Amino acid sequence: MQETLEFPDLLRLIDDRSAAFRAAVAAAPSLDVQVPTCPEWTLFDLVQHLGEGRRAWAATISAGPDATAKASPKGDATAPREREALLAWLAASTQLLLDALGEAGPDRGCWTWWGKSQSPQTCGAVARHQLHEIAVHTYDAQLTVGAPQPLPEEVALDGAEEFLSTICTTTEAWPHEPAVVDYHATEGRSWRHWLSDDGARAARLSTPGTTPASATDEEPEATDASIEGSANELVLSFYGRIPLDSLKLDDNRGVFDQLVAWDPEQ
Repeated sequence: MQETLEFPDLLRLIDDRSAAFRAAVAAAPSLDVQVPTCPEWTLFDLVQHLGEGRRAWAATISAGPDATAKASPKGDATAPREREALLAWLAASTQLLLDALGEAGPDRGCWTWWGKSQSPQTCGAVARHQLHEIAVHTYDAQLTVGAPQPLPEEVALDGAEEFLSTICTTTEAWPHEPAVVDYHATEGRSWRHWLSDDGARAARLSTPGTTPASATDEEPEATDASIEGSANELVLSFYGRIPLDSLKLDDNRGVFDQLVAWDPEQ
């Protein structure tokens, strides 16, 4: 498996996870069933959220690098109630996103809400984040119909890294004691997370449990906390779909509680 998903892979996997989402919706006995991982939503609400959001991102991408805010959704943002029409509307929402990304390419600038993170403000970074938002909501839909599936391995491994880079890094000061946190995927990939007055940054480790891939000739660094699980478990715990306690934690649980409660401005 390649180390980093390229832009064509991101588009392919957006299409794949979107198709899996639609399959779950098609199999549901009712669109009014509650989503266990989003209890304030019915399955219809989840479909509306996913479709409207993809249309809004399609419009934002098409607005170009000078846009200063998220755009209004492209086309009809109202999801129809009849199931066949709803599935067609959802497929069209995905296609609008894929067309906008394909036309723009990975390197063009794009407005994003993560301006203070390590992730770039490019269409490539938007495609990457879109993949993982769709993948997690696909899990939500599958769980709702009683057929949850783990995220595909290539999606889960990239999803753990993308979450750390986009959600968990910032130039805003960490409001607690400085800390170094490691995340280990049982598939053989690890990441390190530094938290300090300078903010938060993250990097993949060249060898699990050692030094960052970007570092050379450095002494091993002591860590304050670590967590281990499959890449799928890491992603689902990051997004609050499964409890942290379902993964292997070291004794310093407090750092993770602080991380969960932290809400820096992006």
